[in-house]
Amino acid sequence: MTEPSKVIHVRNVGHEISEPDLLQLFQPFGVINKLVMLRAKNQALLQMQDVPSAVNAMQFYANVQPSIRGRNVYVQFSSHQELTTMEQNTQGRGDEPNRILLVTIHHMLYPITVEVLQQVFSPHGYVEKIVTFQKSAGFQALIQFQSRQSAISARNSLQGRNIYDGCCQLDIQFSNLDELQVNYNNDRSRDFTNPSLPSEQKGRPSSQPGYGDAGVGFPQMNNGAAIAAAFGGGLPPGISGTNDRCTVLASNLNPDRIDENKLFNLFSLYGNIARIKLLRNKPDHALIQMGDGFQSELAVHFLKGATLFGKRLEVNYSKHPHITMGAETHEYLNSNLNRFNRNAAKNYRYCCSPTKMIHLSTLPQDITEEEIVAHLEEHGSIVNTKLFEMNAKKQALVLFENEEQATEALVCKHASSLGDSMIRISFSQLQTI
Repeated sequence: MTEPSKVIHVRNVGHEISEPDLLQLFQPFGVINKLVMLRAKNQALLQMQDVPSAVNAMQFYANVQPSIRGRNVYVQFSSHQELTTMEQNTQGRGDEPNRILLVTIHHMLYPITVEVLQQVFSPHGYVEKIVTFQKSAGFQALIQFQSRQSAISARNSLQGRNIYDGCCQLDIQFSNLDELQVNYNNDRSRDFTNPSLPSEQKGRPSSQPGYGDAGVGFPQMNNGAAIAAAFGGGLPPGISGTNDRCTVLASNLNPDRIDENKLFNLFSLYGNIARIKLLRNKPDHALIQMGDGFQSELAVHFLKGATLFGKRLEVNYSKHPHITMGAETHEYLNSNLNRFNRNAAKNYRYCCSPTKMIHLSTLPQDITEEEIVAHLEEHGSIVNTKLFEMNAKKQALVLFENEEQATEALVCKHASSLGDSMIRISFSQLQTI
């Protein structure tokens, strides 16, 4: 085997696989400094910040087959210890120097505004104009300097750097535009040479024709950055991003087996839970109030028709905007079991309909596969299990015979105690172990 290196060589990278797809595969293991797509060879070279990060990634993918958009990719250490300018230029980009830069921001966990970009780029020269927009590649910006030399200096200094520690990584190319047209001065576009521009045109949002879809469908902008980072600037198929109803009605529940905490364990996969109320006059109905409309849309989309405790769930938006507090209302607003308070982008990325495979984390370090099976086997036939280590922490994959058994195990055993640990369970999108 090639000796460990910061540089990872990825093969079978099909034309449908984008740079953000590859970044998502390796970002859990550390900061990525450079990514070179070798399109003609269906390969990529990716440089981690240090060798231990690359080793962690390689150890993990030795146990779990990495797959992007249904295609298996194959990873190995590169014979390069460092990516040089030579390899980077094989991308065949139009790198003709220009005073306008096209900046793509990967792994965007915090919102990036015009002000933030000006602070980052203005030490290299006078920034005249900035336009930001959302594209399939993610959050992008066009930055126009007064001089070409300033733009060259900014690109040389900032390429591959992070705006914030561990995230918001800059990928900078020269644009082929001659002049930016800015019509409004607001959070998304700014002409620093003309401070008297209006902030919006009356009656329509300030999008930049020809620059992409500015401010695309994210109703809750505090959430927007995490959603953009998770889905590469787009949204999952079937999700509009425009729903503003936070409360959902779940019906056709099994009243003998369901309770508020089990509903919390299931619905918290799609967003933070504020309150849950079982309807006493309709014991197979419950109201679940999510953190915002985007999260409730994910829950309705992914859980409609799922089977739990022998019943096929119905999940729809409720006519009630929120659940009023009362003796029968369970409050979860401040629960530390809400998953989206930390790593929101990662949790959005893992949203899916129930699958046969569950992923267990925060396990005791000395756990065995036998103990995991004993903890879960009452919920159904376990076909296979795999125990592995990631970032020095024990995790496991458990494959059940069908989705209903896996869903039951998740709702009953998420946040349960195993040894001296409280375990976390989510669905895995992997097909096999």
